[in-house]
This record gives sequence, structure tokens and C-alpha cells, in this order.
Amino acid sequence: MWDDLWTDARLVTMQGEGLGLVEPGALAVEAGRIAWVGPMADLPAAQARYRHDAGGRFILPGFVDGHTHLVFAGERIGEFERQLAGATRQEIAASGGGILATTRATRAASEDELVAQSRPRLDALMAEGVTTVEIKSGYGLTLGSELRMLRAARRLGRESGARVVTSFLGAHVLAQEFAGRPAAYIDHLISDVLPAALREGLVDICDGGIEELTIPTADMVRLYRAAQAAGLPIRGHTDQYADVGGASALAALGALSADHLEYSNEAGIAAMARAGTVAMLLPGANLFLGETRRPPVALFRRHGVRMALASNCNPGSSPVLSPLLVLALGCSLFRMTVTEALRGLTVEGARSIGLGGRVGELRAGLPADVVVWEIGQPAELCYWLGGAPPRQVVVAGRPGGAAP
Repeated sequence: MWDDLWTDARLVTMQGEGLGLVEPGALAVEAGRIAWVGPMADLPAAQARYRHDAGGRFILPGFVDGHTHLVFAGERIGEFERQLAGATRQEIAASGGGILATTRATRAASEDELVAQSRPRLDALMAEGVTTVEIKSGYGLTLGSELRMLRAARRLGRESGARVVTSFLGAHVLAQEFAGRPAAYIDHLISDVLPAALREGLVDICDGGIEELTIPTADMVRLYRAAQAAGLPIRGHTDQYADVGGASALAALGALSADHLEYSNEAGIAAMARAGTVAMLLPGANLFLGETRRPPVALFRRHGVRMALASNCNPGSSPVLSPLLVLALGCSLFRMTVTEALRGLTVEGARSIGLGGRVGELRAGLPADVVVWEIGQPAELCYWLGGAPPRQVVVAGRPGGAAP
């Protein structure tokens, strides 16, 4: 006997290379996984404890937010007001603001405080259909504070019911204690911080950045290779402010994703296509920072690079808590198609964090991450700048992602 059965639904399965529409369709759940999905005409004669008449509503897989800095302490709203009054980011940083302000607050926060401050952000994402979320460290930059961030991320997953994937971003920027000594800082991460996080089972992916800002590419590559030797996949922020060859470098390392990519060149994009590296596009930062350079979406299409979308939720450059806004900006700002955007926040988002084929689709055997929407067509999710939240969110068969 199935646990739940939705009937008379318009299913957006994401199977194949399009939206995988099945209408009218049905979807059955057993023990937290999709037991059957397909056309109503093919529905087997089986019993279910709970039957749900979808009434022709659309059902999509849960959104996969594959790039967030969701765990941090403090806020930077005052800096936002200063910028509106004319202060530059450089002036704010010189006065002790910017990422250093978040680092100070995060270092001072306990694990409980990090969870308490971060939970509302996660709840906001889940309320609009996110069921899987990647969360990075990177605002602590010391052994103790990086571990606290990662522990907080794990707790958020357990307590919210969301599926949380953690990324170690100890090399987010150069820690102040190692000013002028990036090689020594990377040595510290390789020998001390990353091994400690691995011993506690706190890390799923190693993140970093190839931007030639405070940490040279050669040192970042050393960290990546150490992470890969320890069995971790890698990914990285790159080419956001200038073309530093980061797309090519990450592709050469076999990275899951290269993120931002506003300035990536065609050779790097071709290398990503050959390596299967996903282009993680982050329109929230592009909008909030007032950037005029957009990622080369047409080149990604031409070379067959898969494109993902994410909130990039963070306090400094992308205070985004709405996956629906991300979809709208992916289309209106980056000129992605509706199919590209919806796949970018589901199946391709999953691929970007190493969960390709495991979440982000409505397919038998996968976790029952099911979201029911009151919309007339899938494009509506990408059209409104601030659309209505879903009617129902189910994570692994549990309504609202309720923890077991």
C-alpha cells in the first residue's frame, strides 16, 4: 500500500532534456520516495493511505538551491544604507565593514546563535519550494569558527527537514591573521582545518575561488587537490569581476561547477562543456551589485554547458531569500528560457552539487520532494516578480519538510 497518492495533476517531471510534462498525471509516495509516477491512464490499481486530488494543479520537484552562504551572524543593512548614500564598497571595507564585519560577528557567535539566526533564512527559501540547499562555510576563517558554521548547517538540515549539502569554503578570502601570507594560510587549511571538518563528517564539497584577489590561483589549486585526495568533489567562484581563466582552471580540475562567470571566455566555456562542469549562475548578486556585465548564456547554450540557478543568499552581495525571484531574474536579467531556468533550479542545480540523478526530478525511486503550485502554466513561476508561494511543499514524503 502506498502512503500518498496525488491524482489529476499536471506533472513537471524534469525527465529528459525539457520539462517532462505529464498531464493528467499521478504520483505515488511510499516510505519517503516516489513509488510511481506517470499518466493517469496508466495508474496501477493500488491502494493509498492518503489520496490527494490535485484538481489539475501543477506539481514540480522541489527546488535545489545549489549555492548559498546562508549561515552567518549579524547583518549588513547599515552598509546597504551607506552605499545608497554614496559610499563605495572599498570605503566600507576600509572602515572595517564588508566581509570582515560578517567574519567578526560569525566568529563571536555560538553554534546555537548561528542556527537561530540562519533558520529564518532557510524557512523563507523552503516556503517558496526549496527542498535541497547547499550551505557554505567561509565567514569564520579560523578552525573553531569554520567548524561551528558547518555544524550549524548540518543542524539546520536535521531540524528543518531540508536536505542540506555542505561546502567547505575556508578559502573564501584570506584570513586577517595570515595577511600577506596566502601560501601559509592554504597550508593551514590543508593540514588543520579541512582534516578536522572531515573527521566530524561535516563536509560534502570543497569550495573556493579563482579570482586572483587575495589568494593566488596556484595556492587555491593546492587546496583543491588536497580536497580531491581526501575524496571530496570541488567547485569554485570565478570570473565574476574579470576574466582570470577560472572557467578553464576549474574545468581542468573536474569541478562540479564554476560559479558566477560573468567574464568567462569562450575557450573556458568549451573546456567546461568537455569536463561536464555546470555553469552556476547567480542573478541576485548581479542585480544587487549593479553589474552591467551578464554571464555569456548564449555561449553556454552554443557549447552545451548545463546551467544552474541559485539564490547565492549572503549578507553582502545577494540578500536573496526567494527562489521565485531567482527564476524571474534568470529569465528577465540573464535571458534564460523558462525551461532553462526551471531546470536550472531543479535538475541542473542538483547536478551542480553532486546530486544529479538523485534529486530535482519526479522519478520513481527518488526522494519524494514534491511541490504543488496554483499556476496556469510553468512559465508563471518565472514571470512574476514576487509570485504567490506554493500550495504545498513535501520533502522526502513529509509535508512542509517536518523533521521526522
